[in-house]
Amino acid sequence: MLHLAAIDKSYTLFIDRDGVINYEKKESYILNWNEFQFYGNVPSAMKIINEIFGTIVMVTNQKGIGKKLMTTDDLNYIHQNMQLHIESAGGRIDKIYYCSDLDDTSINRKPNPGMAFQAKADYPLIDFSKSFMIGNKLSDMQFGRNAGMNTVYLATTNPEVSFPHPDIDFRFNTLFEFALALITK
Repeated sequence: MLHLAAIDKSYTLFIDRDGVINYEKKESYILNWNEFQFYGNVPSAMKIINEIFGTIVMVTNQKGIGKKLMTTDDLNYIHQNMQLHIESAGGRIDKIYYCSDLDDTSINRKPNPGMAFQAKADYPLIDFSKSFMIGNKLSDMQFGRNAGMNTVYLATTNPEVSFPHPDIDFRFNTLFEFALALITK
C-alpha cells in the first residue's frame, strides 16, 4: 500500500464536495450559497493540500440540477464563492466536474468513472495510479477504484462504515485530519 510520504506534485487529488468540503443536507441538496457551510478548517486544509498535490479537481454528483431544483447558474455561483474562500486561505481547486444526470447508470455519475476521464482529457499528465479520491461515501471510494486510484474515506457523514474495507485505503475523520497527516508523514 502507498504511504502518504510518497505524495508529491506529480500526484492528483480528486475530491468530493458535500460531506467533505461542506456540510451535507440530509435527504436534500445544497441549492444556493446561503445553504453552503464549510466544515471547520477546510480552507486551511485546502492550503496544505495545495502545497502537496500537483493537480486538485473536484468531482461531485449534483442531481438537484437534473431534478430542476436548481440551475447550473445556481451551482456555478456556489462553486465561485466556495473557490474564493478556498483561494483566500491559500488553497485551490483547479477544476470542478459535476454530474447532474438522474440516471444512476450514467458514465459520469459516481461511482462510474466518467468524471475522472473528463479530468484526464483536460489534464493529460494525470496518472490514476498516482491519484487519490477523497470522499465520504462508498460510492466515492468505488469511483476511485473504478479509475484505478488510491482512496481516502472521511467519516464525516457515515462513520459506521467499517475499516478496514476493500475499497478504502485510508480513513480520517475530517479533511483537516487528512491534511495534517500529509505534513506529519
